[in-house]
Amino acid sequence: MPMKRNALFLTALALLLLAGTRWIPDREGLMKFTNFRGKVKKVTTLDDWELKRKQIVMGMEDAMGVLPPPPFTSGFDTTMTGTVTRDAHTRIAFNFEVAPGERLFAYLYIPAGDPGPAGFPAVLALHGTGPLGKKYVDGEGNLQNRAYARELADRGYVVIAPDYPDMGELSNYNFGGDRYASGTMKAIFSHLRCIDYLQSLPFVNDAAIGAIGHSLGGHNAIFAGAFDPRIKVVVSSCGWTLMDYYDIGETAIQRYGGRLGPWAQERYMPLLRTLFNLDPAKIPFDFDEAIAAVAPRAFFSSSPVNDANFDVEGVRLGIQEVRKVYRFFHAEDNLRVIYPDAAHDFPPSAREEAYLFMDRFLKTGSSPEPPKM
Repeated sequence: MPMKRNALFLTALALLLLAGTRWIPDREGLMKFTNFRGKVKKVTTLDDWELKRKQIVMGMEDAMGVLPPPPFTSGFDTTMTGTVTRDAHTRIAFNFEVAPGERLFAYLYIPAGDPGPAGFPAVLALHGTGPLGKKYVDGEGNLQNRAYARELADRGYVVIAPDYPDMGELSNYNFGGDRYASGTMKAIFSHLRCIDYLQSLPFVNDAAIGAIGHSLGGHNAIFAGAFDPRIKVVVSSCGWTLMDYYDIGETAIQRYGGRLGPWAQERYMPLLRTLFNLDPAKIPFDFDEAIAAVAPRAFFSSSPVNDANFDVEGVRLGIQEVRKVYRFFHAEDNLRVIYPDAAHDFPPSAREEAYLFMDRFLKTGSSPEPPKM
């Protein structure tokens, strides 16, 4: 049986085995959860929230496939392929094995200067959609305002910028032959291995790691943060709206077979079509839930008012719910959303505000643990 069929079979089997016992995510609001008896209850304790968070992550896995465990290995098999030395940092092109038979291609940026006793803060920088992959976040290509990996390295961050499957040096990625139920879950696994790699570097402060991305990278930064609590700050530019508000036009609807069809491409989440028929009411997660799974860690969203992909009204409605979760944690200062007067872009003023937000948590160590209640 091909690897792809194995992955789909195992995902379907897991859903069947858990059908009688799992906690089905509800749509009652982020501050309500389904208890072990199947009753919808209000979140009032940290234990309640932890159960709700598990429900959210399980719903994401229903749509993306199950996150595999990391390999039982120590160290990383790495190959360096090039080095560029600049005034404020060095950029290393390299690849490393994230799991047996799976290599990831990435840039690693190392700032000039002394890391200090705690080490440099570090960032996972995820690029938007396009054939250049990680090169976009280094400033290559004809799109401006995408060089956030390079800019963060100049600000004193160690940065890792990997290619997304089907882009950059992974342009010939074989989705049909891998072990994942979706390209999204393949990316999440690789991104979490990037966090492992950052934490293995002796000059990195492994308690001060963030994630940032634009568009494709914007929602993948959210996904990584939802699955990995080691990520203390998530910055998403043009990365999300509620599913009911995602609409990129009639031409795309015809091309992809439905308003949410672009999300169901092979390189994203094909289960949204095969299991959930592109129906928002059936899809087992939404973006406000994924963001809430990051709480009370820091979250920053740059959501332009003229973004044709991710409608700003869906952002405003989603943030109303997310804010309730941060309020529950007494951590409203850890949530910041800005609405630039721009289209699908990450303009300089928005990037600067995002960087200052990251500095506040990653350079001062102020990212809080959940309060005791």
